[in-house]
Parts: sequence; structure tokens; C-alpha cells
Amino acid sequence: MRILFSCRPAYGHVYPLLPLATAARDAGHEVVFGTGETFLPRLRDLGFEAHRVGISVSEAEDEARRRHGEDVTEVLFTMFCDVLPHATLADVEPLLDRLTPELVVYEMSDAGAGAGARRAGIPAVAQVIGRSMPPAVIEESAKRLAWLWDGDLPADPLMGDACVDVWPDSLRDPVAAALPVVHRMRQVPWTEDVPLPAVVSDRKSRPLVYLTLGTMAFGATEVFRAAIDGLSRLPVDVLVAVRPGNPSALGPVPASVRVERFVPQTEVLAHADLAVHHGGTGTVLGSLSAGLPQLILPQGADQFINADTVSELGAARSLRGEAITADAVEEHARVLLTDQNAREAARSVGAEIAALPSPAEVVRLLTNS
Repeated sequence: MRILFSCRPAYGHVYPLLPLATAARDAGHEVVFGTGETFLPRLRDLGFEAHRVGISVSEAEDEARRRHGEDVTEVLFTMFCDVLPHATLADVEPLLDRLTPELVVYEMSDAGAGAGARRAGIPAVAQVIGRSMPPAVIEESAKRLAWLWDGDLPADPLMGDACVDVWPDSLRDPVAAALPVVHRMRQVPWTEDVPLPAVVSDRKSRPLVYLTLGTMAFGATEVFRAAIDGLSRLPVDVLVAVRPGNPSALGPVPASVRVERFVPQTEVLAHADLAVHHGGTGTVLGSLSAGLPQLILPQGADQFINADTVSELGAARSLRGEAITADAVEEHARVLLTDQNAREAARSVGAEIAALPSPAEVVRLLTNS
């Protein structure tokens, strides 16, 4: 079977699809990717056929700001309900005609690919990569995306009628869970193939804290500095990943702190004692899979909802905005490092994640093979 995977050209949109795509390829299916220009070389290096489809979120934001200035609400709706789906649809429709795939898998924000597949009569499924929008936003998005679905809206204006849902029971997203067709899947992290830093491989007796702000908020230098300053006061080693930022942008760091661009995050989490991060879905699920308590410093998008949800389970604490100070990070990290209740809560959710179907099992369901 030929399967087209479509996604925005960004780490947090491409990488979550790679485990399912790799499982499909390993099962003998022909896997093709459609994404923006910047990620085509990376996907081709991984052995996938890849074609240009759509534009980046930043390109869409530039166009939306040109139209609406600083009106944040209009900028966001214009990006995701107009500029991005139009760009994807323009590229994906001729690609579908040329490739004639038998299935389209798209990450949940790339609705243009789902609509293009429906118009071509090709089955499509959205892969969940984060939280769905609040009800009021979904309602407004449905109005603005009616054109994309030719007036016949699916159950969700972005995810369509079918999804691959990576959230375990304790963290279910009610919108994704309520779609007509839902395939549950264990999110298998995908990270760069880079060496394990010595601070991890040559572990000392001191606890290890892993700090990252993901691939979108890596420029939040003040947040990084507050976290580094607070954590360095504790008797711990700190590994910082600034992916894809420049480590030198953080300036001098204490001797207990090691700064890298990319790290093999799954391996790092397996050795860490605490994760301090932005609240992105991949890092949340990866930390829970490793049974780690988390200190979440959300910076945007669905990270605030993720922070609240994991905190309500007792597996995390969170700080946001001006509350992110060195003193606050030190205080919360100190508590979490010794909080057995938080660790047990994380391990409990980690067991739920481990029990979900693997990408290989989901491939068999999607392809009936």
C-alpha cells in the first residue's frame, strides 16, 4: 500500500509522525512524505521519498500579520483556517493525483491534506500531536473552515472523522476521543541520532535534571536562564537541550550545567530524576513514560493545558509568565526531586502509555494487513 504522510515543516509536527511512518515502511508499505521545503532533506536522509507540500507556520504568520497587523485573534484564525490550508491544498491535490496513495495520514493541524484526500476519495486519518482547541475556538474554526470541507464539515474541523490518538486514559483529549473512528497508539519518541552526553553516560551519585524548552520556544533565553540559575543552586547535575538553538546564546553557565543542542531525549529521560520543560506533548509523554515528575514552564499553544492536566494528576508542578524565577524553579524542583507521590503518579500514567498499541499494531489496523 502507498501511504502519504503530510505535516507542517517543524520538528514538533514531523517527528511525531516518524514512528508510524517507519513502522509502515518496515511492514513493506511504500511511504511518501509531503511537507514544507525545509524538512525535505532531513526526510530524504532518513530514506523517505518526500515532496514539497504547504508552507511553515512562520510563513503563514507573516502573511496573516500583513493582513491583520497585531490583532492576535484574527492572525491565528487566518493562519490556521485560511493561509495554511490553502497552501497545503494547492500542493497536495496535484500530488494525490500523481501518486494515487491508498491512505493519507496527516498531523492534526494539517487539515488541508485531510480535505484534499476526501475530495480525491482517499481514506484519511489525522495523527494527534497535541491537545485539541477549546470549544469556542472549535466552533469559530468550523465556520471559517467550511470552505475547506466544501460545506460538509467532519466531526472536527481539523482532525476530520478519524484519528490516531496518542493520549493515555488519564490524559485523554475529549475531542479526539469522541471522533467516529479512533485508533489508540503508544507515542514512541523520535529523536536525533546523537551521542549520549557524558553527564548522562558517566553518571555521578548526584541527581540529574533534564531541561528543555522544545523546538519552538528555544529562543526564550530569560526562561532558560531563570531555570538554569535556580537548578544550579541544588546539588544536581543539569543537562540542557536548546534544540535547535545556539548554546552560546545562554552565556556562561555553572560547572554543574551542560548545554547541548540536540540530545537523544528518550535515553536522557531514562536516566534523569526530574524533567523541567515547556509542556510540549512529546516531552510530556516521554517524561511520563520514564516515570519522571515534571516541572512545566509552558510557553504557548497547548502547553498550558498540558501543564494543568499533568499537574492535576499529581505528576507535575507548573510555573508560567512572571512566576518563572530562579527562586521559584529552585523551590519547586527541590520538592519534586523527593516527592514520591509525584513519582508514583508519573509511573502510573507511564504504565498506561506502555499498554497502548504500538505503531506496528496501528499500521496493521490502518492497512488491514
